[in-house]
Amino acid sequence: MDGVLNETTNKIHKYESGQSDFQTSCGATSHVAHEHLRLITVEQATGDNDVNRCGRCFDDGGGY
Repeated sequence: MDGVLNETTNKIHKYESGQSDFQTSCGATSHVAHEHLRLITVEQATGDNDVNRCGRCFDDGGGY
């Protein structure tokens, strides 16, 4: 599953597939500059880094 990593907050969000740019299921990244966002698989982001899951995008994530 693809996600959008907000590198400023170290939080991963579910990528809204079929949408332009870095749209996410929760919409939390709509105001973030693109240079702070990166498309990455959720598994890679949470396995390789100290990244938190968005609580609005993932049932097991913390709050936002």
